[in-house]
Amino acid sequence: MSLIKNYLSLIKFSHTIFAMPFAMIGFFLAVFKPPLYGTLNETMDLSTHLSGQVIIKKLALVIACMVMARSAAMAFNRYLDRHFDAKNPRTAIREIPAGIISADRALLFTIICSLLFVVCSWLINPLCFFLSPIALLVILGYSFTKRFTALCHLVLGLGLSLAPIGSYLAVTGTFNWLPILFSFAVIFWVSGFDIIYALQDEEFDRSQELHSIPAAIGRIKALRVSEFLHSLSATAVVLAGIYGQFGWWYWLGVLIFTGMLLYQHSIVKPNDLSRVNIAFMTANGIASVVFAGFVITDLIVH
Repeated sequence: MSLIKNYLSLIKFSHTIFAMPFAMIGFFLAVFKPPLYGTLNETMDLSTHLSGQVIIKKLALVIACMVMARSAAMAFNRYLDRHFDAKNPRTAIREIPAGIISADRALLFTIICSLLFVVCSWLINPLCFFLSPIALLVILGYSFTKRFTALCHLVLGLGLSLAPIGSYLAVTGTFNWLPILFSFAVIFWVSGFDIIYALQDEEFDRSQELHSIPAAIGRIKALRVSEFLHSLSATAVVLAGIYGQFGWWYWLGVLIFTGMLLYQHSIVKPNDLSRVNIAFMTANGIASVVFAGFVITDLIVH
């Protein structure tokens, strides 16, 4: 049990709370709102009458893909950053620098999770299988970006934004603008809160010549960038609501989601980072879970 606990800590399994709810939004969009709103490929034969057994199977595979992809990405990030983590007092207690899990085992764990992700994608449908290497390239490639660009936060957002559209593809096998709008919401949302989280390492990143928005432009301007990205995220969920013709359950979810975005910016100040973890984990965890709950409820009752 301690071994499992160590690996769950390595990949910060609790952070699955960020992307998984949006994956569920994409999945249930496909189940309850089959492609009607300007599909990008309208020649594909879609099955809009899925049996309960097929839905459960696809849901299980989508969840497995999410867990495997995220586990691979986090383990690889820890593996690649192990030398920086050892130098940073905030991260020196992580599993690899602390000697709890060896670097080789973390890399092996990454490879196993990546292979399982591809296998699960193959079990879903051919399109997901052929796109799986691209998804891995994005989520694993993120770990390199802090070494050469301050836009690394956007690459992280891009990786997590694959959740809603990937889940939608798992069910329908075709693209649609509605889940793409939710993917845009995720890109801006994740990028914004990752900038807030990176405020903690502003000085360390500069000392190690690592790139981030806070290290590049300072705390005050970085928070303004984060606010701008979160305003774009809120705009994306509003546009998705209008485009998808959702009901009042959805709009209640939008209010809560937007409220959580405003809340985290109200408690994090350039001269006071004591509540960064509350903003990062609590506010964003509530935002994603509650929003997804209201979106799915709206889909069910309409």
